[in-house]
Amino acid sequence: MEWSRRAFMKGSGLALFSASFGGTPLFLSRAADAANNPLAHSRRKVLVTIFQRGAMDGLMAVTPFNDPALAEARPNLFMHLTDPKNELTDLDGRFALHPSFADLAPLYKEGRLAIVHGVGSPNKTRSHFDAQDYMENGTPGVKGTRTGWLNRAVGLLGHEGTPFRSVALTRALPRAFYGKEPSIAVDDLRSFGIQVPNNPQAAEQVEEGFEAMYARSAKRLVQRVSEESFDAIELLEKIGVRDYKPAEGAKYPNTALGRRLQQIALLVKSDVGLEVAFTETGGWDTHVQQGTTTGSFQRRADEMSKSIAAFWTDLGTYQDDVVLMTMTEFGRTVHQNGSLGTDHGRGSCLFVLGNNVDGGKIHGNVPEKLVKDALEDRRDLPVTTDFRSVFADVAGKHLNIDRSHDIAMFPGWEGERFKVMT
Repeated sequence: MEWSRRAFMKGSGLALFSASFGGTPLFLSRAADAANNPLAHSRRKVLVTIFQRGAMDGLMAVTPFNDPALAEARPNLFMHLTDPKNELTDLDGRFALHPSFADLAPLYKEGRLAIVHGVGSPNKTRSHFDAQDYMENGTPGVKGTRTGWLNRAVGLLGHEGTPFRSVALTRALPRAFYGKEPSIAVDDLRSFGIQVPNNPQAAEQVEEGFEAMYARSAKRLVQRVSEESFDAIELLEKIGVRDYKPAEGAKYPNTALGRRLQQIALLVKSDVGLEVAFTETGGWDTHVQQGTTTGSFQRRADEMSKSIAAFWTDLGTYQDDVVLMTMTEFGRTVHQNGSLGTDHGRGSCLFVLGNNVDGGKIHGNVPEKLVKDALEDRRDLPVTTDFRSVFADVAGKHLNIDRSHDIAMFPGWEGERFKVMT
């Protein structure tokens, strides 16, 4: 049996894992108790975050279609609004939504979706790994930060939570969840926990073996975690993970992101105490053959747009409780490269979806003309909005975290919240 330390525990958080024996998951006795007692916790506000790993090209996602400088910089990638085959959605007379994000256009027009453009990190690294770590830690340029901003945000909520308070639908616990607040990381709820044979004696021996291993290697951690992770088999059966049927009209794509958002919707609607959820989607590193209406960008955008739209429809009456926010480590260069792609850049854009969002608007600052003199380092979309100012406003207002705690959520940051919530 192979064990992933990264997947199992980071920063003293709780990360569950799957061992492929087949059988029934064993996990989280307190969560099962909460399911048996629906009054054990109240309905909570939920923040859902999606990390677009690889650095999304914000100028293609939400393009300033009237800018001749961008058209000149991208002769093979610029999408003209007047070309019918592009099927761009004009958002405000200046910016247009890529056709593969078309499923989000109705949410924008309804005022539920806000877009923040020119957003990014004040740190100028072009390393995916460093930039992602800085964004998840919430401390740009500081490598020694041991906790993640979402874990710190959970610690500021001011009330007790259930074992399902912080859930990452990922293969390993993301850095954003590192810290003292317990978190769960699982790629698929259907394989959640420790799987054992359909043999009571074998199951008992396997469970005892795991507990003995923990006792030898991490006694103090066991005292904190094992009671929650080995005693119960009931919760997911009660909320029906395998039998879950999305709401009418919610058509998730058959992809990893589609499955993960569907399971987050299930957790929200099951009232198990979810307050912060995290998932991710890769493939946004478009150095080669980026494409326009076809290609790697189109495929990623189509999956993401359809997944988010289905998730929002699936929530139904829970929409008032949920805000969804995207993030990406940096953007792409303004000019296309020799491989008909774009290289690592600076500013990008992000999406914020919710009923209490200042939506139907493009927030932020993008130069009127993307000529070289207007670019950061004469090559990139400038970062005009610090990602921390957006994250602080979204998480702070939605989760009711006071402004006075922003410095605890983002150590070393003394900026102002960027208003994107109503």
